[in-house]
Amino acid sequence: MHGLINRSLECFLSDTYGNDVWHDVVNGANLGIDKFESMLEYDDSLTYAVLDAAADRLSKSQATLLEDLGTYLVSHPRVESLRRLLRFGGGSFIEFLHSLDDLQDRAKLALPELKLPRLTLIDCENAGQYKLSCRGPYKGFGRVMLGLLRAMADDYGALVVLEDQESDQGNEDISITLVESEFSDGRAFSLAGPIGAQI
Repeated sequence: MHGLINRSLECFLSDTYGNDVWHDVVNGANLGIDKFESMLEYDDSLTYAVLDAAADRLSKSQATLLEDLGTYLVSHPRVESLRRLLRFGGGSFIEFLHSLDDLQDRAKLALPELKLPRLTLIDCENAGQYKLSCRGPYKGFGRVMLGLLRAMADDYGALVVLEDQESDQGNEDISITLVESEFSDGRAFSLAGPIGAQI
């Protein structure tokens, strides 16, 4: 597992629940390290051990934690740069959804060794209904995307209904129903960004 994924999980747990909880998770997972390095590779088993330990420590399901991680990746100030990159996908939530097909390729431009699932947006027959297909290599990524989509809908001011439809190992689908594209004002966003902003 790429260190950036593990580091994101670490930051989510420490920022959301505190350093004491992160240290409990480290001990519970028998990591043998205190923190992850973003540019290193780790055995997948370490990531799943962290998820097991965090779910046990917080008395939450892994699915809930992964969905909360997806929300964190868009809404927390520490990862504002990721939100900005995602907002470059389009001026509306629908445009953003259609940009997800290219997310894996765009990520590879920045980090060729980072393995992300292939995302495919499918337009359903009924207006405003879509399906997002998440294909490998990590089980649970669909839950992360569910939380991320929920946060991005709020960011754009769109009202959506999202449902996770897990299929076989590593493959997950999310059904998306757009109820109203301009339900609220959403969060302020400028392509220029604030002075000194880094992406």
